Amino acid sequence: MSKSELSDIGAVRPRPPLRGIWLLGPALVAGVAYLDPGNVASNMTAGAQYGYLLVWIVVAGNVMAWLVQYLSAKLGIVTGQSLPELLGTRIRHRWARRAYWLQAELVAMATDIAEVLGGAVALNLLFGIPLLWGGVITGLISIVLLMVHTRRGPRHFEFVIIGLMAMIVVGFVAGLFVGPPDPAGVIGGMLPRFTDSGSVLLAASILGATIMPHAIYAHSALTRDRFSATNGSSRPSIRTLLTATRWDVTIAMAIAGSVNLAILLLAAANLPGVEGTDSLEGAYAAISANLGGVIATLFAVGLLASGLASTSVGAYAGAEIMHGLLAVRVPLLARRLVTLIPALIILGVGFDPTLALVLSQVVLSFGIPFALVPLVVLTAQRRTLGTHVNMLATTVVGALFAVLLIALNAVLLWLIATGA
Repeated sequence: MSKSELSDIGAVRPRPPLRGIWLLGPALVAGVAYLDPGNVASNMTAGAQYGYLLVWIVVAGNVMAWLVQYLSAKLGIVTGQSLPELLGTRIRHRWARRAYWLQAELVAMATDIAEVLGGAVALNLLFGIPLLWGGVITGLISIVLLMVHTRRGPRHFEFVIIGLMAMIVVGFVAGLFVGPPDPAGVIGGMLPRFTDSGSVLLAASILGATIMPHAIYAHSALTRDRFSATNGSSRPSIRTLLTATRWDVTIAMAIAGSVNLAILLLAAANLPGVEGTDSLEGAYAAISANLGGVIATLFAVGLLASGLASTSVGAYAGAEIMHGLLAVRVPLLARRLVTLIPALIILGVGFDPTLALVLSQVVLSFGIPFALVPLVVLTAQRRTLGTHVNMLATTVVGALFAVLLIALNAVLLWLIATGA
């Protein structure tokens, strides 16, 4: 065989259908948002109070999350812009744009509060550090992680976040090997139903923790940045990038969904009827008493990794929201310092951190429609995505998800208003 033939073979071999496999990573970073301390609080409380009742909510939420995150990633790849950037140009009225930014900013702040509180609780459980100082330490470590992003680039940041994700998986899944759930209970939990207003409140909290508005904003920015990092002949086709992205999102959501389900099942199988399990501290104590100190320590380590990883991603998303909607670019580190203040205030006044975590997830659930509806609309527009526009079935399913989430939030608001 001639050298030219060998050369031709060599030129062809690096171009398999998944040539864009290098893209794997953005969904894993965005997926960390689905494993933040708010998820732990919501899923742990749901399992401890209602057993396997809300298994179907976790599963349904993860299915919704797959479609949502893929649409967000596709938007960033095809348009080269993030969702906030596109909305910043489409919302023409200045005050309407500012109002939209305000609600998105409040959602990002609620996320940040949950993440810092979770890290503070974890440090208190592991080392006895007071909650306020634990919040300060969590914030400082997150600043170090953001410095990796600003100084070393997104790829190194992804490696760090993925490493923390591995710690999260081990920390939250290990307990199931010691105290496995009842298979019949898990199957029964797949039947959609509620029992009272409390289960509806927790369902909204779980969905708020599962389908994260700031993850929608962040994912479009992450893929935008990765797409713009290459040009010319080295840049794969958009179709190749989308194929790789589907794998990326599938892997990320499989991990996030499995861990969220594991947290609920751990509580349902081992903590029902145990006093105090509606708090992270009580859950830690109950896990230690029922499953041993090693499993409890792994749980606390997972909680700490969850807080550190997700707070860094939350700061990234918040900066992108402000830049896209207001055309204001705030350095990530400066933003991190400012958004740390509300969480430290909550810790300083002695507000119950677990209750704050659950309530923050409810706030997130109200922010979902404001991110999801524009995402479905934009990805259904041919003038926005061209030949990569959504298929009709995809748009219909996305719209259905949005309607269901809005309806659940409306019911939740009614329950809160009436005190039911």
